[in-house]
Amino acid sequence: MRIGNLEDLDRAKKHGHPEEFEIAPEDEESEKQKQYKKWKNWWYYHKWHVLCAVIVLGIAVNVVGNALGIWTKAPDFQIAYIGSAELPPSTTAALEQAFSSIASDFNDDGEIIIQVNQYIDGSQNPDAETAYYKYASEISLIGDISSCESYFFLMENPQHFQQEFQLLAAPDGSCPDSVDYSIEDKVILWSDCAALSEQELGTYSTIILGESVTGSNQDFLSGLYLGRRCFFTDDLTDHAEQCSNLWDLLCNR
Repeated sequence: MRIGNLEDLDRAKKHGHPEEFEIAPEDEESEKQKQYKKWKNWWYYHKWHVLCAVIVLGIAVNVVGNALGIWTKAPDFQIAYIGSAELPPSTTAALEQAFSSIASDFNDDGEIIIQVNQYIDGSQNPDAETAYYKYASEISLIGDISSCESYFFLMENPQHFQQEFQLLAAPDGSCPDSVDYSIEDKVILWSDCAALSEQELGTYSTIILGESVTGSNQDFLSGLYLGRRCFFTDDLTDHAEQCSNLWDLLCNR
C-alpha cells in the first residue's frame, strides 16, 4: 500500500495496518525519470553521430593495422625485382613459390611467406608518364634500401644497379671497395642456379602491345640475375643470417 502523506499514515494506523504504509519516493523516482528521458532524448538526436564515429574509428584502426602489418603475417624475407616492366602476376607467384620451396620459416609463425617488391626503371619507354613512374619507383627503391627491407635483388641489368647503388655484396657478404663497381662473383644468373632453375614453375600469360603472350615462367626468369645486398651500417634486414645461409644454398656452397 503506497500512501503519500502523514494524514494517510494516521488513517492506516487507526485501521491497524501501519506496516502497509510507505511514503512514496516521488522526488527520487522523478529524478530517475528525468535522467532516463534526458538520455533517451540525447540518443534520439545523436545516435547516427555515434554510429558514424564507430564506423570511422573501425576504418581507421583497420587502415593503421594494415599499414603496420598488425593484421597480416610478416614475410620471412623480401626480394626486390628491378626491371624494365612488371613481372606477370603468375611469374611473381612462381618466384615466391620457388623460394618458399627451399627456404624455411625464418620468423617461426607457422608459414613461409616471401614478398616480392617490384621496381620498374622504364628504360624501354621514355615517354613522360613512364618517366614519372620510373622516378616514383626509384624513390621507393631507395626507401627499400634505406630501411633494409629486401635482402635479395633480382635484376635485368645488375651492372647498372651496381653502378648506381654499389650495394651488391662480395662472396663473403662484405660491401665492395669504394672503387669496386663490378658484379663479378656478386650475382648469379637464374638459369645457372640449379636450386631455382630446375623447379617446375608453370606458365605465365600477359598482354604486350595489346596482344596476349603466354610462355614458361622458367624461360621468363632465366635471363635475370640474382644478388644479395651488403650492409654499410649496423642496420640489417630481418633474419639476415638465415638469408645468408639461403644465399650459400643458392650458390651451391
